[in-house]
Amino acid sequence: MPTVADLEFGNYLLVTTFRKDGRAVPTPVWAVRDGADIYVWTVADSGKVKRLRRSSKVTISDCDLRGKVTGPTIPARAKLLGAEETAAVRHLLAGKYGILGRLTLWGSRIRRGVHGTVGVRITEPAAPKA
Repeated sequence: MPTVADLEFGNYLLVTTFRKDGRAVPTPVWAVRDGADIYVWTVADSGKVKRLRRSSKVTISDCDLRGKVTGPTIPARAKLLGAEETAAVRHLLAGKYGILGRLTLWGSRIRRGVHGTVGVRITEPAAPKA
């Protein structure tokens, strides 16, 4: 089975979070790899962030703009990042997405302020406890 470190993805990554009742909520997002981890960026008060505060369990898949899965689905865990790490994620995204990325990040900063978005680190799932 592929791992987070093995996953190849294009411009979008389908991040699936889970509601309290277990229902999956898939969302296509911009993503960038840095080493073995994957980073995404999202609105700080989004439903996705609320679900991640409750549970770090996610699945990820390569997808297109509309969320159509184009690769394997991999279990992972996600961690919300602090302000400094989120700034680093913005920098990585600007590098990957070029002028469109920089314009989007700038527009978001104007609308929401610097704390209106949050970075998310996606890593391998936690090892099962023995």
